Amino acid sequence: MKASILALIALFLTLATASTTAQTAIKRTEHGHPDLQGTYTFRTLTPLNRPRELEHLETLTAEQAREWEEYENRRQNRDLIIDSVGGAGYPPGVISYNEFWYERGIETVADRRTSLVYDPPNGRMPPMNQAGRERAQIRRENNRLSIGPEARSLADRCMMGFVGGPPMVPGTYNNNMQLIQTEDHIVIMNEMIHNARIIRLDSEHQTRQLKWDGDSIAHWDGDTLVINTQHYYYHTGWGGTSPSLKVEERFTRIDANTLDYDFTVEDPLQWDQSWSAKLPLRRTDDPIFEYACHEGNHGLAGILAGWRRYESMGMNGDGTPRED
Repeated sequence: MKASILALIALFLTLATASTTAQTAIKRTEHGHPDLQGTYTFRTLTPLNRPRELEHLETLTAEQAREWEEYENRRQNRDLIIDSVGGAGYPPGVISYNEFWYERGIETVADRRTSLVYDPPNGRMPPMNQAGRERAQIRRENNRLSIGPEARSLADRCMMGFVGGPPMVPGTYNNNMQLIQTEDHIVIMNEMIHNARIIRLDSEHQTRQLKWDGDSIAHWDGDTLVINTQHYYYHTGWGGTSPSLKVEERFTRIDANTLDYDFTVEDPLQWDQSWSAKLPLRRTDDPIFEYACHEGNHGLAGILAGWRRYESMGMNGDGTPRED
């Protein structure tokens, strides 16, 4: 009798241990890789770069985080901005969409960091080097003259840009993505501009046909998905970077509903050093919605026509008198 009871206890402990192990084990695909698939949001109120007013703080206390969230949510609320005064980066004039259309996030990341950038330690992207400043000046001059469509950015036509990356960085809206896995490919579908990045599980880059968002290849580092992107086609990539841009993205599952997204950016024609940032990808039950950018359908023609009209009136394209 005693032996039977001991046997039952042993069986119970074995089953309990197996159950616990199963619950904590990483879910894997049929091909043996960690299953990272799902629809995620990366919106957050935490800025990419550490604000100057918080430069002495790497993280906030719970009370400080609440104060910061309250302050930022009010400061960025488009319904509270007076057109004639401006605010939140807008000059006086007509403010864009009202607050209803924004989904920038309303709270900081869980560890209450004051920036998504963690390297350099000051929480800010490195300053642009000389080559980066010269290229930025050329871009500004091209935009100022608006001679033709090639002088405008791809963002004007809603073809590339904003938060989709790589790297993915939170913005004002469309901070959502879907990750899909097959045996030898990863697909990242960004809601912003509805861009689908098809990534090969491969060790060598291809340059036969350059793409605007670069050539992305992936490999597994243990249970972390590592994606390396380089060889960009367009002369102004993410954040005004050059075709020399290289981005490494690392996706690691934290729990059933969260992925850790950690990326490192390098471009010798923009910065003298690389920089890194990280943020959570949080599972969402919402689908990826259609991205319909009406401004991109006819806005470019309006921009160019407006500048030509001013020029025919003897003015600069921004409405100021010509010095000549």
